[in-house]
Amino acid sequence: MPHIVLLGDSTLDNGSYTGGKPDVISQVKERIAGGWKASLLAVDGATTRGIGAQLARLPRDASHLVLSVGGNDALGSQSVLSAPARTTAEGLLQLAAVVDEFAADYRKALQACLDQRLPLVTCTIYHGNFADRQYQRQVATALAAFNDVILQASIENRLTVLDLRRICNRPEDYANPIEPSSIGGAKIADAIIHAVTAVPNNRQKAVVLGGPR
Repeated sequence: MPHIVLLGDSTLDNGSYTGGKPDVISQVKERIAGGWKASLLAVDGATTRGIGAQLARLPRDASHLVLSVGGNDALGSQSVLSAPARTTAEGLLQLAAVVDEFAADYRKALQACLDQRLPLVTCTIYHGNFADRQYQRQVATALAAFNDVILQASIENRLTVLDLRRICNRPEDYANPIEPSSIGGAKIADAIIHAVTAVPNNRQKAVVLGGPR
């Protein structure tokens, strides 16, 4: 029996934010075809450095992995947005230093998943839904650098990538500025199911999925 396992952070472990409405894992289970199983190992608040501990609990019958991580790494580095800089170039170098650290950690987490020798789907970091539009633009710009790490690593390994920036792209997709609502969770669940069941694994190139099909 095929068994999807969700790894990462509250993008997939969003049950605490849906107000009792269905979360991502329950919607995956509800919508997946008969004969499939789904399990949640993702943990609210997890960073790239926590993926190894999640994989240590991987069910023996796991057949497909979905990894969505990096948002909390970026959140932990948000002070770079307000760090003083004399020039734009100096500010970009400050951001680059943070992203370089993230890249090292993300690649370790990704390799740990690849070492399981199972089909793997990765996810970009969505932009969130901040009330302050100026701050929203700052976040989206900075996250482009983090997402480039995810995309480049995924492309190198010919993985399927869910671009959550395009999937969770409306205010109602969020329960708060940084967590998916049940509505957003439904869109994520649909994207996961499509990526796992409809996209061939024996490809010679990466596939990026996002937005309505």
